[in-house]
Amino acid sequence: MPQRPIRPFSFDASRTAAIAVSAAALLLAACAGGPPARQGSSTPRTPGKPMIDPSAGLEEISIQAMSLVGTPYRYGGNTPDSGFDCSGLVRYVVQRAANVNLPRTTEQMGQRGASLDRSEVASGDLVFFNTTGRANSHVGIYVGQNRFVHAPATGGTVRLEDMGKSYWATRYNGARRVAAASNFPMTPAPAPAPVPAPAPAIPPPPDDDPIAAFAKQ
Repeated sequence: MPQRPIRPFSFDASRTAAIAVSAAALLLAACAGGPPARQGSSTPRTPGKPMIDPSAGLEEISIQAMSLVGTPYRYGGNTPDSGFDCSGLVRYVVQRAANVNLPRTTEQMGQRGASLDRSEVASGDLVFFNTTGRANSHVGIYVGQNRFVHAPATGGTVRLEDMGKSYWATRYNGARRVAAASNFPMTPAPAPAPVPAPAPAIPPPPDDDPIAAFAKQ
């Protein structure tokens, strides 16, 4: 049988193969590197500082005060049925809403709790005024938006007032916070759901098949 003649080595074919190998190596190197990572893309963002509302928990005081708007003024009065004077109203509301027992006079109330800057006053805080020529001669309950609830004078009723009015702005004496979050009733946490008991294990059925039993031996 005649043998197939051996073709001489082709230099062009060898060079072509080398070029192909080099190109493939460069392509693999480029894929392995990948695009440069975006700087900071894997760094987790630091969570922002939580906002704290100073009126959290104190709103109940202002809600109670607002509910009494329209109650008649009465000097020495301290209940909705008898009427209120300014300190009687504040004492009644704070006792019912926050379980804090305040003194009966505005002067003594002005010594309780923590003093506040004007920018710190929140709904539920007490605001004091000089209406008779002496400090803290009148008191009301701040309810937000520069307004307060108070019992003004004989012949009037408990009402909502704007602290921005000239009369009150020029007689403002300061504010105090007499109730803390711990004074307010806490909503009980829901009871955890009962964990169901594990189902009893079911024993395997007896092997009644004599052929199967013989096969297991």
